[in-house]
Amino acid sequence: MAPNTVTNADGANAYTELMDPNRRWYNNKRLVILNAWIALLLVTSTASGYDGSMMNGLQSLPQWEGYFNFPTKGKLGLLGAIQNIGSLAGYPFTPYLCDGIGRKPTVFIGALFMVIATGVQTAAQSVGMFIGARFLVGFGLTFAASASPMLIAELSYPKYRAPLTSTYNSLWHLGSIIAAWATFGSFKIQSTWAWRIPSVLQAAPSVVQVFLVWFVPESPRYLVRKGKEAQALEILAYYHADGDENDPLVRYEFEEIKAAMEFDRAVAANVGWKAFLSSKGNLKRLRIIIAIAFFSQWSGNGLAGYYLNKVLSAIGITNPTTQLLINGILSIWSLVCALAASSMVEHFGRRTLFLASASLMTVCFTLQTVCFARFTISGDNNAAHGFIAFLALFSAAYNLAFSPLIVTYALEILPYNIRAKGFNIFNITISATLVFNQYVNPIALAALNWKYYVVYCVWLVCECIFLYFYLVETKNHTLEETAAIFDGEDAREKIVGSAATHVGLGKGAEENGGDEKGSTEFVEIA
Repeated sequence: MAPNTVTNADGANAYTELMDPNRRWYNNKRLVILNAWIALLLVTSTASGYDGSMMNGLQSLPQWEGYFNFPTKGKLGLLGAIQNIGSLAGYPFTPYLCDGIGRKPTVFIGALFMVIATGVQTAAQSVGMFIGARFLVGFGLTFAASASPMLIAELSYPKYRAPLTSTYNSLWHLGSIIAAWATFGSFKIQSTWAWRIPSVLQAAPSVVQVFLVWFVPESPRYLVRKGKEAQALEILAYYHADGDENDPLVRYEFEEIKAAMEFDRAVAANVGWKAFLSSKGNLKRLRIIIAIAFFSQWSGNGLAGYYLNKVLSAIGITNPTTQLLINGILSIWSLVCALAASSMVEHFGRRTLFLASASLMTVCFTLQTVCFARFTISGDNNAAHGFIAFLALFSAAYNLAFSPLIVTYALEILPYNIRAKGFNIFNITISATLVFNQYVNPIALAALNWKYYVVYCVWLVCECIFLYFYLVETKNHTLEETAAIFDGEDAREKIVGSAATHVGLGKGAEENGGDEKGSTEFVEIA
């Protein structure tokens, strides 16, 4: 089977020639305002990253370990996994809130839950209370983390949609950095405030969202779906064309959104949970989003990501200060790599970055395994130093695609009518994988030591094979255009052709060789 490909003949999406080349994010007041609201949504990922790194840091704090009677194995696994168990409890409700009351109110509900949960977590008097609070953290974070990236993708100015959506997941590392250095800074406090201060700081992003999210514009796609077309057009015009509702870009966006929803509703019957099994296109989408969600947590990154102190202790680095310092430095390194990759997603394309990332991870993780084994067998300190170096290189490889692209890619291949439900499946897969990882990893690592790393070496090879044969390129396509990649020529004619006709592009296309469908060429995927 040949690898799936899709090409764009002129290397640009349908909006390119309709956008004002002089309108940039830094010189247009309304774009600056729009991106400020998007930045408010981006902090949701920061809150998620803070939580993961905070638990990593707390495990290196004697004050935390002593207060909760030095949790190990199963109890430690539960403390790590309970947040994602809370997320799993929230997922059945998220698509109905996102599609029912809107993206914006769903973000508010999630942020409010987070504020309450972190308050309980900070005040915890027992391990049971701490575990219950972390369950609520996961439950609340689910709502905000489901709605925020969808709202970012559906609001962004077309030129900046892919980089901004990719930045969303990349900012997980910003939260990780803040948490890592917060725990490092509180390490010297000789009381329970050594871990309570990092805990209370976790609420900061959510507090800001609770007060400001109501000023964020709602998704135009949500408004069109609810029959509020005038309001949707007003938002598109205000932020994308300085208020001009007759601007060609705005008209094209508006008509393409309407045509895509009509196609999904009337032509493809692309609604509800059954839709994922009703067509070849949706089965392909389902296969890909489940795979990349699974890969994002089962590529060996969960070992150092959530149990770095156990990994470092296994290679002879047991000093808590050194462990916290390494955690903080790795977080900064990961953020730099992820943001750099986010800026390149439209240049190199999704497929290239994913394949490069998986291949490099395989190499780096294999070398980590070799160093780990050598240290365990011979006690070679140089092997321990090599392990740290390859851990940093593995992090760079992971952040080449799996930090910036998994959310971007999942959202852009899903049409609006099943986007919330499909993204819910994506998030459920991540949380279920994390629950397994976080519960099993400390037990398996304690039992198998370096041999457990071999499992991930083999699995990474399987990931490379899957990505090569099944990943589809979506570079330089609008959210609506990707429907044509998965659903075939009928979708292309109904969605892209309809929008082009409404803004007068159809005639121009006919004059350029009689092709009413324009210059974008699609290669059907297997």
